[in-house]
Amino acid sequence: MLPQHQRIRTPAQFFDTQRSGSRFGNRNVVVSANIRPVIGQAPRAGFIVSKAVGNAVTRNKIKRRLRAIVADLFARDFGIEVPSGSVDIVVRALPASASLDFDELKESTTHAVHGALRKFMRRAKQR
Repeated sequence: MLPQHQRIRTPAQFFDTQRSGSRFGNRNVVVSANIRPVIGQAPRAGFIVSKAVGNAVTRNKIKRRLRAIVADLFARDFGIEVPSGSVDIVVRALPASASLDFDELKESTTHAVHGALRKFMRRAKQR
């Protein structure tokens, strides 16, 4: 479970991350990643699971799984080198994610998070 200070909660925070960050996705999830210039703050994550994914039970199951996956990524420092600053991640679950088991969802989400962060860093170097 992610502590409250590591959650993206307000619509403005979701909007900033999705508009200012880099997006990377696959058939199961789409991840938007943004690195804020504020140093020393914990990384934050937000989750979007629409009704297209399934009923309330399915949506909540997907959200719980995504929170566990992202908490593990935060604990491992993403498994890649991220420049100084605080990382914001928004994970949007697509309807295909409802039919995955935990390991497949973890692999898919981890791949998308790494892809979004690599894309953001590549874009930042070009500026």
